[in-house]
Amino acid sequence: MAEPVTVLEAIELTKRFGKNTVVDGVSLKFPEGRLHAILGPNGAGKTTLFNLLTKDYPVDGGEILLRGERVTRLRPHQISRRGVGRSYQITSVLRELTFFENVWLASYRADHAGAPGLWRDFRAHWATAEKTRQVLAELGLEPFTDRKAADVSYGDQRLLEIAVTLATRPEILLLDEPTSGLSQRESERVKQLILSIKGKFTIIMIEHKMNVVMDISDDVTVMNRGKVIASGSPAQISTDAAVRSAYFGL
Repeated sequence: MAEPVTVLEAIELTKRFGKNTVVDGVSLKFPEGRLHAILGPNGAGKTTLFNLLTKDYPVDGGEILLRGERVTRLRPHQISRRGVGRSYQITSVLRELTFFENVWLASYRADHAGAPGLWRDFRAHWATAEKTRQVLAELGLEPFTDRKAADVSYGDQRLLEIAVTLATRPEILLLDEPTSGLSQRESERVKQLILSIKGKFTIIMIEHKMNVVMDISDDVTVMNRGKVIASGSPAQISTDAAVRSAYFGL
């Protein structure tokens, strides 16, 4: 059986802030269609790694390959247009807009190379409106169509943020702590939503909640102090001595 195609690869990625090396020679491959979780204690360099992969930060060393093409020097919008979508640790939805408007705006910008939407005419853009409805329906968010983001729970806002990210039609989806700050019930809803799209995208997810990672991941990488200390299946990671030491001091 052929191995899955690597769609995104980090080769010896390094990022420094002054004298501090936050990401230290990280090399990782992300196969197509799999869910790859990145674990690690606070300060491990996980979000900085995401910021390098999406080019929110410039790279100090190493290379990034996207479907075999070197993209290390591209800008964030160029990475996005090549099919890389990203949600953030702190929700970034527009709170005064409805679910429909948030998703519509993301879809419109994706179709028009980042151009701002024409709000007075937004329902006249039939194709964009139809794509918006499809995204909301696929994620089970139709009941929230006309609800403002400011009027729903933080957990529902996290679901909206994933919908906004999917509206850009990515092939690779980076989720930065999607259950951060959520109750157990809300975390379960987000987990089920991610499961519903698993396999449709290549998903790379930073997550602190071990039960979420172990329940839904295909592959797991653990970072500590800017370095990769372990990679493998959830079962392998759960018994790894280096991981237990980094996480639990055992």
